[in-house]
Amino acid sequence: MKKWLMVAALAATAATGVAQAKEWKTVRFGIEGAYPPFSWTEADGSLKGFDVDMANALCEELKAKCVIVPQDWDGIIPSLLARKYDAIIAAMSITEERKKKVDFTGKYAQIPNKFIAKKGAGLDFDNLNGAKIGVQRATTHDKYLTDNYGDQVEIVRYGSFDEAYLDLANGRIVAVLGDASALEEGVINKDGGDAYEFVGPSLTDPKWFGEGMGIAVRKQDKDLTKQLDAAIKSLREKGKYQEIAAKYFNYDVYGD
Repeated sequence: MKKWLMVAALAATAATGVAQAKEWKTVRFGIEGAYPPFSWTEADGSLKGFDVDMANALCEELKAKCVIVPQDWDGIIPSLLARKYDAIIAAMSITEERKKKVDFTGKYAQIPNKFIAKKGAGLDFDNLNGAKIGVQRATTHDKYLTDNYGDQVEIVRYGSFDEAYLDLANGRIVAVLGDASALEEGVINKDGGDAYEFVGPSLTDPKWFGEGMGIAVRKQDKDLTKQLDAAIKSLREKGKYQEIAAKYFNYDVYGD
């Protein structure tokens, strides 16, 4: 009897171990495709960028098939929870508010946040009364602007930064708040970008901007979170992360 109980206990332990160490043969990543250099959409509908290359490298590290799923920002977490994909890699800041809904790996990038405006706009950040400032809806930038300038400025919210850039160019808004790298790629490095400049403070406060950008995973898929976290560390140790990052950034995008 004791022998039978011991065999049963060992079998149960083994079964539990298998469940805890689920093998992910395919990983589906949700990516926005509208936030260069992290991601953008080509004319043929394919997605390119740092996040796409990172997703493929992570899958290679995990020996898993990689599937890229385009997803608008507004529905990016709800679609993860609805199992449209398994993880989000979309320049998403790790914040306490988001941690209530999803789990995160450790950071895979960290970039300061800035305002951009046309040169000579003359914005006074001690007195922005009535200024129209654009942000992408439901982002950390949206929350920061609401919390810190909501009673001073008119916040104009957009589905994507491309829409905000158009209104900035047309004079419908005077500035856009976003991460410095995306603003540089989306405006300053484009034709006519010399007409724009970064203005105001450089923003990194973790209260609003979190602990860097992480990969979001459903809370019940903790095994995937651990595997992706280990894969990020492995890519950095091998130098593969730095090789990918050098294609898109001329500075250390990982940060301290």
